[in-house]
Amino acid sequence: MFEVWAPQAQSVEVEIGGTRHPMRPGRGGWWTAEVPGAGHGTDYRFRLDGGDPLPDPRTRWQPEGIFGPSRVYEHDRFVWSDGLWTGRTLPGSIIYELHIGTFTPAGTFEAAIEKLDHLAELGVGFVEVMPVPPVPGERNWGYDGVDLWAVTDNYGGPDGLKRFVDACHRRGLGVILDVVYNHLGPSGNFLAPFGPYFHSSASSFWGQAVNLDGPGSDEVRRYFIGNALQWLRDYHIDGLRLDAVHALHDERATHFLEELAVEVDALSAALGRPLTLIAESDLNDPGLMTPREAGGYGLAAAWNDDVHHALHAAVTGERHGYYEDFATASPLSLAKVLTSAYYHDGTYSAFRGRGHGRPARHVPGHRFVVCAQNHDQIGNRAEGDRMDPEALRLAAGLLLTSPFTPMLFMGEEWGARTPFLFFTDHVEPALREGEADRRRREFVGFGYDDWAEKAPDPGEEMTFLRSKLDWSELDDPAHRAHLDWYRALVALRRTHPDLSDSRLDRVRVEHGDGWLVVHRGAFRVTANLGRAPVTLQTEPAEIVLASDPGVHLGPDLVLPPRSLAILRV
Repeated sequence: MFEVWAPQAQSVEVEIGGTRHPMRPGRGGWWTAEVPGAGHGTDYRFRLDGGDPLPDPRTRWQPEGIFGPSRVYEHDRFVWSDGLWTGRTLPGSIIYELHIGTFTPAGTFEAAIEKLDHLAELGVGFVEVMPVPPVPGERNWGYDGVDLWAVTDNYGGPDGLKRFVDACHRRGLGVILDVVYNHLGPSGNFLAPFGPYFHSSASSFWGQAVNLDGPGSDEVRRYFIGNALQWLRDYHIDGLRLDAVHALHDERATHFLEELAVEVDALSAALGRPLTLIAESDLNDPGLMTPREAGGYGLAAAWNDDVHHALHAAVTGERHGYYEDFATASPLSLAKVLTSAYYHDGTYSAFRGRGHGRPARHVPGHRFVVCAQNHDQIGNRAEGDRMDPEALRLAAGLLLTSPFTPMLFMGEEWGARTPFLFFTDHVEPALREGEADRRRREFVGFGYDDWAEKAPDPGEEMTFLRSKLDWSELDDPAHRAHLDWYRALVALRRTHPDLSDSRLDRVRVEHGDGWLVVHRGAFRVTANLGRAPVTLQTEPAEIVLASDPGVHLGPDLVLPPRSLAILRV
């Protein structure tokens, strides 16, 4: 059965092998057709009112890319081996974010599967995969996707993603998929001819906003909600990271995010396993993850950039752009986020020139996904440069003992020195030639005045190739020592409940000139962020873990410059 929503069309045909088959109109603007002999593997397109052939808005398979025909894909043909998988919950877990195309030299799901044992041994609970729908060309971060129900064949197509998820579950790893519902990519976007998918006036820097609240928006909302349910049901995905929800334009009484959360909770009950929704938002609004019974949207968690900014400013000293607010108050800003989640909880933001956020200390810490690095915070730097290993060890010590849900970015566990740059492969000359300037304009005011001189061309293949992880770095003793530090921190967090306790009212922080002590139950996480040794008075204690062999505990604790030690009292 072929079906498509095209409420404004007078006639619709499905074209198979050069033959056009008329479709029958039905209720609500839906058209259907039975074509004998068509099934799994059949290529097809739709024609509206005799116009050009177009891919299916709900195509599950685009083997020839965004400009090619759709191909019938039957989910039930795949044989799963994860029948005993009961899912994972977010509390107590660690997330590992990766980009399939740069995680391995081959850049495929199959190649990524070969590295899953490394992640299982590291001790993470979830693998978060950046977007996988088809995109222009052969390389992209994934946020230019247009066929949102499909999986790019660049990585291995729909069966490749299923094999990857199946392999993750065999190793006890949950899978979170990054999805983009606030806009579609600028190339190969054929949704508009089918119906009112886009808002008539609202937009963001990335393009026209989707129509979640205007005429015809009931079916548009179902398009995106159905997409979310497909990943969770048919691909056995365990959770979704919702990209930039602050760019969703919705003025209806029941917000799209709330409706989505209700539907996902219902599916979770039917499947008998937990399903997790995580929002990316820069609003500092705890209402996103406040239960619906208390007037919130009921999402499981949200990214918390304030923790990243406070950590980054504290361990690097950078103060450009949004780091300004955090660097001028460091380590006070770091102490505040560790106890209150948000630094800007109604306070004035100099970067924004206004007050920002609202208090969130009542929200359990596990509902905040926090990091020292992620794809944005590295890739949105002109040179895609990562934090240096010394700073990263400090940041990781504070991150992995925090009351939040930590997230690592691929390669940081061994101090990878490969950059993660912004890269695209637009096939349309105007988009390809203008991409570098669009990126520069996006970050005006962020303190990157030399962007044009430093940032490589996003469209050059070498920009993509430079961003691939170099796994041979693990043969270097310095990188192995860095990995050992991460593994020890993860093991400590998993072994001692005090270090994963998400109750913010149980966290207490002392701080002074360049140092701080975080009280976590029976543990004291002590950090010297400065360039001179620090001596701290402590309770009777033992050193459990230290980043520097020069850490000494006598009557007092001596912390060498740029060091961290975890004590048990």
